[in-house]
Amino acid sequence: MEVRRDVFQAIADPTRRAILAMVAVKAMTPGAIALEFDSSRQTISKHIQVLSECDLLRKEVIGREIVYHLEGQKLKEIADFIEPFRGMWDKRFDKLESLMKSLQQNKQA
Repeated sequence: MEVRRDVFQAIADPTRRAILAMVAVKAMTPGAIALEFDSSRQTISKHIQVLSECDLLRKEVIGREIVYHLEGQKLKEIADFIEPFRGMWDKRFDKLESLMKSLQQNKQA
């Protein structure tokens, strides 16, 4: 039975985001990833499993080693989904900044 996980729940965890950032720089083995954290290898393995189930990591078997690669296409899909919201919030923050500057100028006058 295939487990389907929510990609946003997966990237909500700071450890999983850190794993994604590391693997984005270079492909890594599970052992190399685990060395970067204070958590147990089993804990990191579970994080890798969640990221793999969400198609954020791709597993490649090279001989007896497993190497994980970042799945850029899936991250692009997430970014494409978030982009309209980012634009909306940028506009709101710009308006807030203008209002704050206006209030500051009125206070100084």
